[in-house]
Amino acid sequence: MANPSIVELTDTNFATEVLKSDLPTLVDFWAVWCGPCRQIAPTVDAVAEAYKGKLKVGKMDIDHHQLTPQQYGIRSIPTLLIFKGGKVVSQVVGAVNRSKLEAELAKHL
Repeated sequence: MANPSIVELTDTNFATEVLKSDLPTLVDFWAVWCGPCRQIAPTVDAVAEAYKGKLKVGKMDIDHHQLTPQQYGIRSIPTLLIFKGGKVVSQVVGAVNRSKLEAELAKHL
């Protein structure tokens, strides 16, 4: 993962990085083989940079870490979940554009 503003999430670090985070957290559930995941990646990168200090952004590869996606009922990717206070407060499914993602984030920041 090239962007230092994005945390690589695993089944092991998910609770610490997301559920116990002081900041609202955007989690991108993705996979290498997923075309729409590659399509939305620059948007997720841009949001991570634009909201640095206000929002934590993490990505979880569902092929390498399967427990957490199952726990949250991830059935299609990309799925973006917004966590606040350790709870899911919003979900965005599919390769949405930046303005739609930012509109959803604005409700929770």
